[in-house]
Amino acid sequence: MNILRNPVPYAVAAVIGGFVLASSLFTVPETSQALVLRLGKPERILNTYNAKAPFGSGGAGLALKVPFIENVVFIDKRVLDLDMPEQTVLSTDQLRLVVDAFARFRITNPQRMYETVGSEERVAEALSRILASRLRNELGKQPFAALLSPERSQMMDDIQSSVNKLAKQYGAEIVDVRIKRADLPTGAPLDSAFTRMRSQRAQEALTIRAQGNKQAQLVRAEADANAARIYAESFGKDPDFYAFYRAMQAYRTTFNNNNATVVLSTGNEFLREFEGRKTAR
Repeated sequence: MNILRNPVPYAVAAVIGGFVLASSLFTVPETSQALVLRLGKPERILNTYNAKAPFGSGGAGLALKVPFIENVVFIDKRVLDLDMPEQTVLSTDQLRLVVDAFARFRITNPQRMYETVGSEERVAEALSRILASRLRNELGKQPFAALLSPERSQMMDDIQSSVNKLAKQYGAEIVDVRIKRADLPTGAPLDSAFTRMRSQRAQEALTIRAQGNKQAQLVRAEADANAARIYAESFGKDPDFYAFYRAMQAYRTTFNNNNATVVLSTGNEFLREFEGRKTAR
């Protein structure tokens, strides 16, 4: 009966209780890590990233906190993209290149990230600066051709490994580093590079042709020498046949021209094979 006579205090208490309960409960999404702060200082982490833990077992769902004393900062648990501005790199063969690269990272230690930079956006800015410096240093040690070869994959792995050592101080991990595009600057530098590359390739072609001709001459000379040796060995076994063969070659050369006229006496040695050979009886 007293409640019916004066329900206001009880209603106020119910509202306050509901507000306190609502302030004590919060939901941790599966894709986020929850950093609970007590008076601004990290207290605990819910649903933290664990590479070995199966999906759904990290502690996501409904959780409790102390109202008015604790608050929650949500940090993405997924792999994040890091788009970098284009970098200008000077290769070892003195070519100025414009490199467009990107990286992917995730936050593995939310507390360290919060204590060092405070937010995911600042982590991305810090990693972008570090990665740009590493790209310029590493790619500056390579010729332009190396960026177009399978060696580029190994270079990216080396860059990822070196950047990861610094990323740990921000509570982050670099998952992947890739070059989207590596081109020469447009305009005069590009035209000059193309001209220089054409000259180099033309010089290489001349060198290869010269080496090929030299090798061909050696092979041809060796073949001619072998042929002469084989002819000599063969014809030496039958001098009469050798004389007949040489006469046939001379006749072919002499009478090959249909307009040629040759006047010789019947007893000329050159026509001896036309007379035939007497066979012994």
